[in-house]
Amino acid sequence: MRRFSLVIPLLLAALTAAARPSDGKAAETTTAAAAETGRAAAEAAAETRTAIAATATAETRTATAKVTDAETADTVIVVDKVQVTAIKQGLVLRSQPVAATIVGSRAIERRHVSALKNLSQAVPNVHIPDYGSRMTSSIYVRGLGARIDQPVVGLNIDNVPVLNKDCFDTELADAERIEVLRGPQSTLYGRNTMGGVINVYTLSPLAYQGVRLGMEYASGDTYRLRAASYYKLNPDLGMSVAAFYTRTGGFFENTATGEKCDREQLGGGRWKTQWRNGRGLSIDNTLSFSVLDQGGYPYAYIGEKTILDADGKPVLRPGEIGYNDPCSYTRTTVSDGLTVRYDAAKFSLSSITSYQYSDDEMILDQDFLPLSYFTLRQARREHTVTEDLVFRSREKGKYRWLFGAFGFYRHGVMDAPVDFKRTGIEELIFDNANKDSNDIYGWDTAAAPVWELPLNSDFRMPAFGSALYHESTLTLGRWQLKAGIRIDWEHTKLDYHSQAALPYTHENPHGSWTGVAAIDDRNSIAHSYTEILPRFSVLYAFDERHNLYLSVSKGYKAGGFNTQLFSDILQEKLKQKMAQPKYEYEEPDLMSYKPEYSWNYELGGHFSCMEGAVRGDFALFYIDCRDQQLTVFPDGTKTGRMMTNAGRTRSWGGELSLQAAPWRTLELNAAYGYTDARFRRYETTGRDAAGNRVEISYKGNYLPYAPQHTLSASAAWTLPTGVRWLGDVVLQAGVRGTGPIRWNEENTLTQPFYALIEASVRIEHARYSIDLWGRNLADRRYDVFYFKSIDNEFVQRGLPRTFGITLNINI
Repeated sequence: MRRFSLVIPLLLAALTAAARPSDGKAAETTTAAAAETGRAAAEAAAETRTAIAATATAETRTATAKVTDAETADTVIVVDKVQVTAIKQGLVLRSQPVAATIVGSRAIERRHVSALKNLSQAVPNVHIPDYGSRMTSSIYVRGLGARIDQPVVGLNIDNVPVLNKDCFDTELADAERIEVLRGPQSTLYGRNTMGGVINVYTLSPLAYQGVRLGMEYASGDTYRLRAASYYKLNPDLGMSVAAFYTRTGGFFENTATGEKCDREQLGGGRWKTQWRNGRGLSIDNTLSFSVLDQGGYPYAYIGEKTILDADGKPVLRPGEIGYNDPCSYTRTTVSDGLTVRYDAAKFSLSSITSYQYSDDEMILDQDFLPLSYFTLRQARREHTVTEDLVFRSREKGKYRWLFGAFGFYRHGVMDAPVDFKRTGIEELIFDNANKDSNDIYGWDTAAAPVWELPLNSDFRMPAFGSALYHESTLTLGRWQLKAGIRIDWEHTKLDYHSQAALPYTHENPHGSWTGVAAIDDRNSIAHSYTEILPRFSVLYAFDERHNLYLSVSKGYKAGGFNTQLFSDILQEKLKQKMAQPKYEYEEPDLMSYKPEYSWNYELGGHFSCMEGAVRGDFALFYIDCRDQQLTVFPDGTKTGRMMTNAGRTRSWGGELSLQAAPWRTLELNAAYGYTDARFRRYETTGRDAAGNRVEISYKGNYLPYAPQHTLSASAAWTLPTGVRWLGDVVLQAGVRGTGPIRWNEENTLTQPFYALIEASVRIEHARYSIDLWGRNLADRRYDVFYFKSIDNEFVQRGLPRTFGITLNINI
């Protein structure tokens, strides 16, 4: 409440300033949207109303209908009076054979979409759980997904691909439009897009001039600040500067320290420049950076027994979060994207060049217990350069074409030492070495008085690749035939250096002695992959508002290396060095995992009725996946996690989204997705109740972590106050739900379906808005993540009931 006392006077002062007349106004759209009539205007208006929160007011419809220039209708559109450009696909996505959800700027603001995870469940069959840290960034689409390493969904910001999945979860400052395309997009976007693509477009300084301010205070001592200025230096040159800062004190307490473990600070900025020469040449450059400092991981112990210390005292009870060593995640990112585009009468040529830098460090108490087992420090630094050339036709004739070439180079280095402490050394190394043996091994305190065993691993990970792709579109009356193909080549390499030295004592009936088990390994692993990724589709347009399509496409996710398994390998080698010095332990088949492939078959359509007051999209899909990548935990008392390939899986389901505006003041939105994702063939080994190794088949079981249902429904009722300076009152209410989610391959642990209620009361004016909102109003308890460490089970709880107040000002 003390912070509210500081915020409220600031809100009142800002309201007074915002209510004054201002010269700031939205700019007229540029010459790229100057003179369109007929079908293109109807398609553009339909696309805007399809956006999740595209308003049903007469003013918005009128503004949208003014989109012009038939030649550029597929690449330029005005959404909420803001210009957006796309290079590879048309923005009138309702006329394309693709399942897509579009979130416009009004929806982004009303729904408080500050990161990709805020779209979870609002988009059918898309689940983005919020757990761990911002490094996690897990996205599940139609049963496909991954917790670590390669993503299943691609992310592009202003047409620039973000290749590092660890950087997906960041602040989306002043985004004007977000597109979520579901199903494989590999033909145009390549690797790691077998689940879809998310395209984010930020506000253009050539389309809007003024100052935008935002501030928010919410539960958990959370506040957000943002400021952006958009201006034109001359009619052809625009520039914008934006900055943001967010902070949260946290929601979950670590019982071992008495402090909140999920605190966070994130800040950053963006500098965007756009230039048009009026003769078809355009240059856009966006420089952005962010700095993140995040606390530990709020993982609650859910075992059946209370954890005891060495003296037999209880230190952690089921349901509590308690670990004694520090946990944190820090990240610094810098990126620059340069887009040069030339539009001629019959073609356009675009070059998209980017440089991306990330430097992050994760520190974990990896046992997540108030005991001294082991800790992890993973520091990684990565440089990436990408280049994408797109050459496409512009004519509106029967045949259209697109050719492209893509290349990237990525170089990463990582230092990942695991530091074993006394409890970990005794129980995980010596106890296992002494099991079923007359030999007794122990720590050599004379050689090393301090019980610490660092397992050092350094990695160098260069990767580079290239691709050629093509797409043809043939229109024959009401029929649209589309075919595309991509040839993708990639080479990836892992250079590693592992070191460890274990001083030990050895006793048996023949005597006793001391020794040092030492490891100093250097090696390299390299793989090259060449993939051919086709796509075919046919669309039948009943009229401008109704169509039906059928598509077949191949998806591909790159392979990689199990760097997080190296501590397990070093442990095994140390035990073998002690027990059998002449025996060398090696498991090369576990160090890497293979690419994942899928064939996607989809039947869908877009429809509209009541003169556009009701609009909808539906899709039915079947996915046949080979070598699906799964994150698994080694059995027994192992400590690492690894990626493996399941033999074969399949996923089928459907999704439906509806938008309705029965009256000018009422908007209704609903989205539902169903996925049945199961193993068709997956055999592995495990242990039975007696500890014996046995063969296990998961055939017919559900895939873990992928929800079976996603649901979103919301309503917004706008009440004009009649007071010019006050604007409208907007009442919003909604519900989001997901589940059930299976947590393991055995399907013995499940998060049932849960629904979260949200609501807000909003005062909305052209110059400002004030929003009082609440989430999870019923304070529903649910879990968003499950895992095991040292055979102990943990979950992360979802956020509790939260409230907040948000102020936005446009000057």
